[in-house]
Amino acid sequence: MKDSQPNMEIDAVIRAAMEMTDVPAPELNQKLKAALYQQEAALQKQPAVRKVSLWYLPMVLNLITFSLLAVCALIVIENIYLSYFAAGVCIYAGVAGIVLTIAGVKRANIKEDITIRIEKRGVLV
Repeated sequence: MKDSQPNMEIDAVIRAAMEMTDVPAPELNQKLKAALYQQEAALQKQPAVRKVSLWYLPMVLNLITFSLLAVCALIVIENIYLSYFAAGVCIYAGVAGIVLTIAGVKRANIKEDITIRIEKRGVLV
């Protein structure tokens, strides 16, 4: 049979470790609570929702599209007068898109309607 003496020593060490009751000092407990409350207060001060306004996106896409069409007209059309006329019409349409977008934002107040709201994770509400 095996010797049970080493097992007795290990059992004694385990029992001694289990009997230890280390209680943290009250000062440490208070410091940890204060740090936790500060983090919670900081999280509550942050806005729970981040807003990204996209009212300018149609205007920018319209301007890019018609600018590329104007450049394409200048490159592809061989008749110089016709190419300038087509490029002018494209630039006019791009500027008209800017004016219409700004007028729509001023008159209809669409900034709030064309807004993406992104909720932050981990924020207490």
